[in-house]
Amino acid sequence: MNIRIFDLERIQSLYENTVPINLTESGFHPYTLEELLTEEQLKMLTTTVLGYGQTNGSIPLRRTIATLYPNCNEENILVTNGSAEANFIACHTMLKPGDEIIMMVPNYMQIWGIVEEMGCKPKKFHLKEENNWQPDLEELESQMNTNTKMIALCNPNNPTGYVLSNDEMKAIVQIAKKYDAWIYCDEVYKGADLDGIEKPGFYGMYDKVMVNGGLSKAYALPGLRLGWLVGPEALIANTWAYHDYTSITAGILSHKIGEIVLQPETRKKVLSRNIKMLNENLQLTIDWAKQYGDLMEFVLPKAGGMVFLKYKFPINSTELSDWLRLEKGVFILAGDVYGMDNHFRIGIGAEKKDLLKGYNILSSALKERFTIK
Repeated sequence: MNIRIFDLERIQSLYENTVPINLTESGFHPYTLEELLTEEQLKMLTTTVLGYGQTNGSIPLRRTIATLYPNCNEENILVTNGSAEANFIACHTMLKPGDEIIMMVPNYMQIWGIVEEMGCKPKKFHLKEENNWQPDLEELESQMNTNTKMIALCNPNNPTGYVLSNDEMKAIVQIAKKYDAWIYCDEVYKGADLDGIEKPGFYGMYDKVMVNGGLSKAYALPGLRLGWLVGPEALIANTWAYHDYTSITAGILSHKIGEIVLQPETRKKVLSRNIKMLNENLQLTIDWAKQYGDLMEFVLPKAGGMVFLKYKFPINSTELSDWLRLEKGVFILAGDVYGMDNHFRIGIGAEKKDLLKGYNILSSALKERFTIK
């Protein structure tokens, strides 16, 4: 096999649906169609002809997505099967063997595995925990050279919840321009801002920007498997060629539901519901973590559906995760999958009752295994 196992995704796939309590879901508690749609909309779905539809995305859906981005129309959009396919297609469209990619870390590491398998050279620049997860832009610039073809970002960030400031975004754009490199940004958490104020994305800041989006995270609709790419028209036309070799098209019902969800009023309703959940569960998490004093700490996230905790218990993060899952029936994601031991990820987009139940089990387990004053 020429591609490495994607540890983060594989571990979640193996265990998230088999444990009694999943404390590490990266999105929000999913909607049902009954919660989301009107009776008229549900009726419309039952009369939909289950054909392929337009393979790059229906024109109404692409036009709706385009309204979320500046100076954008349907020709700037490719609809994909989730943002994971979008990442795969983007890398294969923009890169070739031997190219260098500089990737923000920690991060959802799918792109690292894709470009490595392609024969590209991935390198890192870091968000610095000691600086509240601000990016080390000096490190980014020091990694750049004439072979650098892409700066790969995740903003809002998975797993830290950090959101780049306008000045940081402008600085990254200037670095990319200096080396004529693409900026590719994973923006699947865009709109899930704790303060309720949606921050701008990278699209429109520079002519060599491509971003992805999707309904799985900020919109709490992972089962639709609906994502998209946004970029220059000529580049998007090229991504469609790769899409023909991967999934060909997203499902027709996902197209229909996506068009409804992204209408302004429904979009506002969905994001507001999720932001309210995020704030309530973040406070719950703050209160829970206080009992451990300096044995556990985390930087408050600014957006997204998770917190990334640092702990001082004498145990490796994978060992801790495995013990909790096998012996206590509660699943947390080990920091090892991000290359950061002594950390673990908690999803705070869950229903409050499930989060409380999980924290109670986790508290009892930690008290049983470690000496906690």
